[in-house]
Amino acid sequence: MSREKEEDLFSILGIYDEPEERRNVPESSGISSQSEHQAQSQAEGAYEMAQQSPGPWTWHGPIYQETSPGTPQQRVLQTPDGSDLQAGWLSEVEPEAAAEVDPSILPGPECGQPCPSPPPSEEVWSLLRATPPVPDEVVVRQRVPRKSWKVGKVRHGKNVYAIAVSGLTHHMYTCGRSYIKVWDESALHAFNKAPRAQLDFQDHQSRVLACKLLPDEQSLITGGLSRSLTLWDLAPTPRVRAQLASTGPVCYSLALSSNAQICLACFKGFVEIWDLQNQILIRRHEVPEYGSRCVDIAGNKFWTGGEDTRLYSWDLRSYQRVQEYHLQKEILSITHDPSEEWVLVGLRNSDTIVLHTHRREKFKAFNKYIVHHNLKFASCGSYFVTTRDESIYCLAVPSLQRLFQAKESADILCCDVSSDNQYLVTGSKKSATVYQLLY
Repeated sequence: MSREKEEDLFSILGIYDEPEERRNVPESSGISSQSEHQAQSQAEGAYEMAQQSPGPWTWHGPIYQETSPGTPQQRVLQTPDGSDLQAGWLSEVEPEAAAEVDPSILPGPECGQPCPSPPPSEEVWSLLRATPPVPDEVVVRQRVPRKSWKVGKVRHGKNVYAIAVSGLTHHMYTCGRSYIKVWDESALHAFNKAPRAQLDFQDHQSRVLACKLLPDEQSLITGGLSRSLTLWDLAPTPRVRAQLASTGPVCYSLALSSNAQICLACFKGFVEIWDLQNQILIRRHEVPEYGSRCVDIAGNKFWTGGEDTRLYSWDLRSYQRVQEYHLQKEILSITHDPSEEWVLVGLRNSDTIVLHTHRREKFKAFNKYIVHHNLKFASCGSYFVTTRDESIYCLAVPSLQRLFQAKESADILCCDVSSDNQYLVTGSKKSATVYQLLY
C-alpha cells in the first residue's frame, strides 16, 4: 500500500451563524435536502450546473450528503462578548497525488471533481420542467440542537480527566485519580447530589485519563496512569470484569472499533491492539515516540498523533503506515464521524482538521492558541461538539452553522454526548457539568 506525506496548505470556507429569518427552520438531512434543492433548481439551472464543478465541499455517508451552501469565502464568527472568532474549512485535492490513483476509483462529481458533460437535450429539458418540487411534508429532516440548558453539576472531588454518559440509562461516569464515580439520571438534573456509587482503585495513585463506553453501554473500559486497562461491567452493579495487563506505564487515549471487538490503547511510542472479546493482546505496534498522544480507529485504519505535529494513519490489517500529514501544531484529539468516513483532528492552536478516510479530501477550521481541545461527534451524525479551554461550541454538519456556544468558569478537560443525543457533559477541575440539548 502506498505511503504519502502531505504538507498541507489550506484555503478558507467559513463557519457561520444562521440568519435570524432561518433560525426556526429545522436542519435537513443530507439526502433529503439534496433532493429538495435539485427538484427546485432543475428547470432553471440544469445547463449551468452541468458546466461547472459542484460546491466547495461535500459530506458523504448514510447520514448526510449535502453540499454546503454559499460561496467559499471567509466569514467571521462573532462571540457574545464581541470578539471575533474566525473559522473556516477547505477542500483540496492535490494534482500530483490524484495522478497516482487508478482513474477507475477516482471520486466523481459528488466529490468536488469537474465532470464535463454535454448540454441537456430537448427531451431532458421537457422532463426537468415537468418534475414537480418535493413537498415539505415528505422531506425527512435530521434534528440538531438549537440551545443547551445547564441542568446539573456534580462534585467529583478531583480533576475529571475522562467522562462518559449513556443514552440508555442516562448514567454518567466521571473518572480521575484513585476512583470513578457513577451518577444516575436524577443527579444529572441536580446540583451537588451524592453519586450512586464510587469505584475505588487498589492503587490510590492510579489515574484514569481515558474511558470509552462499549456500544451496548453495559460495559466501560478505562486506561491511564496504571499498568493495566480495566474492563468494567456496569449492570446491575458496577464491577471489574477483567484487568488487561498493558506493556506501558501511562495510557493517554483509547479507541474502540464500531463492533467493540478491537480496542486501541495509546502509549508513548506505541499502540496496543486488543481483542476485547477474548481479552488478548493482538499486537504492540510501534509508532513515533512523540506521535502517540491520541488515537482513533475508523474502518480498517487507525490514526495517531501527538507532540511531533504529525498525523499518521495505519492499516489495521498490514500495520503499514498509509499516510502522514504535517499539521505544524501539536495534536490534542482525534475522533471520527458515525459513518467512519471523516476524521476530525484538534490542534494546539484550536485548528480542527477534517480528513476523508478514503479519498484525498482535506478541510480546516481555525481560531487561536489553546491548552485543551476536545472533539465529540453526536451519534446521529448531524452535529459535533468541540471544547476549547473553557468554551463549548456546537456545529451542524454539513452546513457548519454554529448551533450554540457556552462558557464555563474553568478549563474543560473532557466531554461526551449521550448516544440518544439528549445530554452533553463536560469534565473540569473537581466537577462535571450537565447540559440538556434542546431541539
